[in-house]
Amino acid sequence: QVQVVESGGGLVQAGGSLRLSCVASGSIFAINTMGWYRQASGKQRELVAVISSGGSTNYVDSVQGRFTISRDNAWNTVYLQMNSLKPEDTAVYYCHANLYPSNTLGAPVDYWGKGTLVTVSS
Repeated sequence: QVQVVESGGGLVQAGGSLRLSCVASGSIFAINTMGWYRQASGKQRELVAVISSGGSTNYVDSVQGRFTISRDNAWNTVYLQMNSLKPEDTAVYYCHANLYPSNTLGAPVDYWGKGTLVTVSS
């Protein structure tokens, strides 16, 4: 069975920094993309940043230049370094992994973490 678990959320003042971590564990053959999504209260979930197995990255325009996504393939871990945080970054942040479980064949499967709350005060 596969689990995806986030950590690192919390309360921070505007202009501050936080680092989120996410580990995918269990029976995993290989991981394609890993990424971070967020959902603010009353809004739809949106993609924040994604990173491929080869290290290619993509960001939503609103975080470009402030957030950095990185990945440690040896530990099935993805990070999100968030700098210059703004109150509008307040949301529950979800980790996503598109991966091949060890016990299946065919198309990769999407897994989600339960989310970690980031609150940025003004």
